[in-house]
Amino acid sequence: MKKEFPATFLWFLLGWLLLNILQSAFTGVIYDEAYYWYYSQNMAWGYFDHPPMVAVLIKLSSIFFNGELGVRFMSTLLSAGTAMLLWKLIEDKTKKNYIAHFFLLLFSMVLFNAYGFLTLPDTPLLFFTALFLWVYKGYLNKPNWPLAIALGLLMAALMYSKYHAVLVIVFVILSNLRLLLDPKAWVAVLIALLAYFPHLNWLYLNDFVTIKYHIYERPNHPYTFTGFTLGYILNLIANFGLLFPFFYWALFKTKPRDKFTKALVFLAYGVIGFFFVSTFQKRSQAQWVIVLCIPLFILTYTYLLQNAKSRKWMVRLGVVSMVLLFYARAWLIYQPLFPPKVFETHSKEWTQKLEAIVGDTPVVFENSYRRAPMYSFYTGNQSFSLNNIHYRRNQYSIDSSEANIQHKKIAYVTYYANSGDFSYKPIGKNSRVFWGKYIDDFKSYRKLHCFIETEEVSLNKKNQILNIYNPYNQDIALSHIKLNVAYLNDYKQLKETKPLAYKTKLNGTTFLKAKDTTQFIINFPKPKEDNLSFIRFSIAEHNLLTGINSESIPIKK
Repeated sequence: MKKEFPATFLWFLLGWLLLNILQSAFTGVIYDEAYYWYYSQNMAWGYFDHPPMVAVLIKLSSIFFNGELGVRFMSTLLSAGTAMLLWKLIEDKTKKNYIAHFFLLLFSMVLFNAYGFLTLPDTPLLFFTALFLWVYKGYLNKPNWPLAIALGLLMAALMYSKYHAVLVIVFVILSNLRLLLDPKAWVAVLIALLAYFPHLNWLYLNDFVTIKYHIYERPNHPYTFTGFTLGYILNLIANFGLLFPFFYWALFKTKPRDKFTKALVFLAYGVIGFFFVSTFQKRSQAQWVIVLCIPLFILTYTYLLQNAKSRKWMVRLGVVSMVLLFYARAWLIYQPLFPPKVFETHSKEWTQKLEAIVGDTPVVFENSYRRAPMYSFYTGNQSFSLNNIHYRRNQYSIDSSEANIQHKKIAYVTYYANSGDFSYKPIGKNSRVFWGKYIDDFKSYRKLHCFIETEEVSLNKKNQILNIYNPYNQDIALSHIKLNVAYLNDYKQLKETKPLAYKTKLNGTTFLKAKDTTQFIINFPKPKEDNLSFIRFSIAEHNLLTGINSESIPIKK
């Protein structure tokens, strides 16, 4: 251990680990973490938005601790493990003389700092990317069956972390096309597919809901250079903070002299190029390119070891960056350090305000898969996200949580209203007021599924057939629901919703039969706009806002 990791390195590493553990314990969870904590309450091979690795980390953390650390403990260990792997991936023997520089550079990466303690899908993605590259480097030096098997398992672990991991696998293969002629490499792929089969099976059983959402159902916006492409470029800068010039200059100056360095360069340019091209179709998010931290760190630290002048400037900017990031870390814990801004980690207060009003009454949040789990995490009380046509589907749309609150008295919380039985306001001068009302007998039918037999719909065709499948165990009276059609533009943005006139194909039917499909004859009402591209069927029940009860169906032009 001492030969590979000098004592100085281990002391720095221990400091990094303890810092992240303390940060984890005293920093409130962010909304996404609360959502993934909700995942972990019902373990599965997949979830609406992501593969299950993030839920596994939280479940393991909860074995050792409660509260925030019970969400993040495994992430702090993975972060320390990632640092160790990065150290091992750098071959320059002079690195032992610049251990402080190693950690200063590590600390300068903004999102890497965040994923040092936050539990998000990118946390295991970073660790398994580093581990995959380390094993791949060993395989290049000495191809053998144990390493091939390990590569297969690690490819599966990457894909269990986040779908973006496919870019890591693809660009490493593209950097060394001779792998396509290597039987061991093909066995590694087969092992990866076998290990990943449970998630593939989950996708199949759930009608590929995750893939459909990310590729087809996600709302978008018209392209603008500033909002899409320039925003992406700024994300590339933000990931690496004040030291970003060093990272990209090192990438530019690196001339691959071996297959492993070539893999790092291909991976870096590949990820940058892939998401740059994607900006012409959709807006990117900063964390989408987080995997760049692994190859760029290795290339940059290696470059700095060989360039004394660059090291001096790196230290100066690195110290400034470290001070700023320490202050930001402190602010995440103690909001008054930056009074104008309230961040997600300061959300515990609003959950306590709401609990003081409603007690242990279950809370239904309208259109907020973020607030519902946050409330449950901090109060231990039941909550649910009821999603309508103005929002999007999420994990609450496909799991069994709706059944847990049926026919109960609930507190219904929304930010669309301006009156109600009660209200509360989160901290912050500019925070909006949320209104709530009590419903004595809550009934929701958001799992009713509408579909047609054709791939497109014609708005002018008369007497078309609509199918509604009722997955519930009880019949649902037609008098309790209202059928609507929503019109969407090219970017799947809602433009208007209209009541949909219908008659049952079977005369005399007054209900949707349990576990059965009922057919209706419909005629589409004329929309106000002409430039529409999709429709969605939407059902309202018991005076609630109309839900999301079908996929987006193209309109025949």
